[in-house]
Amino acid sequence: MHSTLNAVRGLLAHEQLTGDTSLRAARHGGEEYLLERRLLYRATTGEPIGDFVSEFLHPSRHRYSALAALEHFREVALLEGTAPDPRLADAIEVVRAARTADATWRQAARLLGATWFDVDVPPGEPSKWLTWSGLRVLDWWEPDAGERD
Repeated sequence: MHSTLNAVRGLLAHEQLTGDTSLRAARHGGEEYLLERRLLYRATTGEPIGDFVSEFLHPSRHRYSALAALEHFREVALLEGTAPDPRLADAIEVVRAARTADATWRQAARLLGATWFDVDVPPGEPSKWLTWSGLRVLDWWEPDAGERD
């Protein structure tokens, strides 16, 4: 899941920057791989792929999560003018469940490896970046829901 999301993100960025759609079928193939698993589950057993799927962090770098995957599918839908795929519903619920009582999303543990400087809050703190991302995804999924929240 990690490498598939990173590959389709790269292909999408290439298309957005260059206008070249020659790799769109390859990107759609990778996206279908994720969608068949509803972004969360193993194809072989139907079990969740791991706890990491509901642990959101910014920047996500190479780390897969439901929120990172949903951000990708949001960008795709906006580029291609398509509605959200219904197979994303379970992942949307994971994002909703991670929203705290103060309407923010918390930073998960940091990834290992060298960094020059931290660009977001320490683990456990409300993250403006994750909150922005979570709100964008939920608004895209159900545009009028923000008015009810």
